[in-house]
Amino acid sequence: MDNQVSQYQSLPGNMLYNNLISNIEQGQIKIPQFQRKFVWSIEETAGLIDSILKGYPIGTFIIWETNDRLRSVRNIGNFQFPDTPDGNTVQYVLDGQQRMTSLYVALRGAKLEDDNGQITDYSEIYVNLSAKSDDSLVLTDKTGYQDTQIIRFVDLLNGSLSLLLSKYNDYIDAIDAYRKAVQTYQFSKIDVKNAPIEVATEIFTRINIGGKPLTLFEIMAAKTYDEAKKFDLSEKYDALIENLSNVDYDTISSSTVLQAVSVCLVKECTRKSILNLEKQKFIDVWPQVESAFESAVDYLRSFYKIPVSQLLPYDALLVPFTYYFFHHKDIPAGLQQDLLQDYFWRCVLTSRFSSAAETKLTQDMKLIDKILNNEQPVYDVPIDTSVEFIRNHGYFSAGSAFIKGMLCLLAYQQPVSYQNNGIVHIANDWLKQANSKNYHHFFPKAYMRKAHPEVDDWLINHIGNITIVDDFLNKRSIRDRAPSKYISEYMAQNPNLEKALNSHLISAASGWGVLEDDYQTFFQNRLNWFCEELNKRVIVTQADRTA
Repeated sequence: MDNQVSQYQSLPGNMLYNNLISNIEQGQIKIPQFQRKFVWSIEETAGLIDSILKGYPIGTFIIWETNDRLRSVRNIGNFQFPDTPDGNTVQYVLDGQQRMTSLYVALRGAKLEDDNGQITDYSEIYVNLSAKSDDSLVLTDKTGYQDTQIIRFVDLLNGSLSLLLSKYNDYIDAIDAYRKAVQTYQFSKIDVKNAPIEVATEIFTRINIGGKPLTLFEIMAAKTYDEAKKFDLSEKYDALIENLSNVDYDTISSSTVLQAVSVCLVKECTRKSILNLEKQKFIDVWPQVESAFESAVDYLRSFYKIPVSQLLPYDALLVPFTYYFFHHKDIPAGLQQDLLQDYFWRCVLTSRFSSAAETKLTQDMKLIDKILNNEQPVYDVPIDTSVEFIRNHGYFSAGSAFIKGMLCLLAYQQPVSYQNNGIVHIANDWLKQANSKNYHHFFPKAYMRKAHPEVDDWLINHIGNITIVDDFLNKRSIRDRAPSKYISEYMAQNPNLEKALNSHLISAASGWGVLEDDYQTFFQNRLNWFCEELNKRVIVTQADRTA
């Protein structure tokens, strides 16, 4: 922090009315993208004007002066002002945006429309020329006042001499005094000069400690904005997500995309490393990273057969896969394919990104480099692919990375309907909760509680008892009936039922316990099948065996 302090200055000062208006209208003062919209009411604005006329302090404007050009989605009060001239520093408002906007719209008598189409006319702010010393000078309701007793604030400042003399001759001295009070008011400010964006946004966050803190993406969207190059990270991210929505991968967070860009540029993705990314390099590399990101998604959908992003054990897995495709344009094959798959499942089995994800992703770039070089990475944490491990970690929770991994094994089989072998539709919005439409307990919970009360709920609500089916089959056909009953009915309807069951890693063959309603036998057989599928996908090393 000492180094940061020495690199920039915070200078207190004052600004007169004419300077403020001039800086606003010449495009010198801007509102950065991460500021919230103007939300003050006309009554709050009137209160601010009242304080100025009385000479009261209204707080300090904190202005960040910089050569950086950030995205300014709003000018003051949604007025369109020119861009800051090239070569000039920009003054971004870090604190005081609501006050500054209120002041400007009142001075100009502006009409603003909110998101609901409601228009507020700020020219309807009046100064009570007949006010006593303890009265409010400024009001928004002129009911009960004569027209010659009150004057619109905008007219007080800008009205012609002929208007003022003809209508307010008795109050000319008061009007002159109030006008001078505004024109000579010393608006307090602190100029923060030469500060990098991470310091400026930290100042903003601390000032607005009671509000919503800035996200890393908001900061980077502001930092990387370049109007000349037509680069707007917010728009780029929205366009990427819109494209991914066509393949049901639209739940990917903006932080994951930032991490992907960072590892491709500097092989790190901590907050500090992302903030330190050079603007021009970020802009230049974006098209390549975007392409690699989409390739990673395509690969996870095609080779791993993960149909929707909600089933990804971690969004963070897209980061190393993007890094891989950034450096390797072709689809992985042979040893690289096996090594990548081994890496994927090790992340799942060890809950790799459940904590310190940024640090671990940075470490993992070395692992991906080895894979790119056709070398087996050495892993610090051994894996366990045993039936016992699956049993101990398989309690069903839709948000668990391990459970999502097991659901990926099921999705890989492309499960079909028991009734007619139709493909089961898997959707993001059906997979968010444990009771969502796609999830079904093969031995229904209600049935188990009645017929097998001796079986613990933990074993009933286990991945070993979960299948992915469509809503109709789940809620209307199976309901709370014994497997022997509804499976027997499907046997009569569907000659390919065994194939359908196999797509769920289930069999109705003798010894499976399905037609006997033997839950323990069914459960053990199902875990065995999960284990077989898992072991097809990992490369178990001697270190894993001896752990």
